[in-house]
Amino acid sequence: MVDNSILVRLLRQLTVESDRFAELFGERQRMHRTDLNALALIMDARWTGEPMSPSRLAEAMHLSASATTSVLDRLEASGHVERTRSTHDRRKVELRVYDKALDLGRAFFTPLNEALTQAWEGFDDAEKEVVARFLAASIEATASVRAGLVE
Repeated sequence: MVDNSILVRLLRQLTVESDRFAELFGERQRMHRTDLNALALIMDARWTGEPMSPSRLAEAMHLSASATTSVLDRLEASGHVERTRSTHDRRKVELRVYDKALDLGRAFFTPLNEALTQAWEGFDDAEKEVVARFLAASIEATASVRAGLVE
């Protein structure tokens, strides 16, 4: 039987390994971890259908407006992100990831994606559904506790 302490330990180990992998990417691209996190949030926003704005990014990262501006200045200078005016409301600024940044990420992370895909081949669809629910619940619980600590 797998008890909760084993699950917590495994999640922690996965987090550490994921962090190490992301840090290696950051070192190779000469990017600070904060910049990597911002880039990931901007990229993930593409899947929600709502473009990331500087204010949403600041809120998501718990950064001041000036700190967020510094992060975006670095990401823009390195050719990863651009700030553009919204086509729907010219008063709003939207953050977009350049194709170059996506290509760099793909080149680095594809071997990990392939290894994970191979590791998961032994799981059927029903098992993957349970794992997905487990991970989503774990993310939600972590975000909830973190939000409580920030307030």
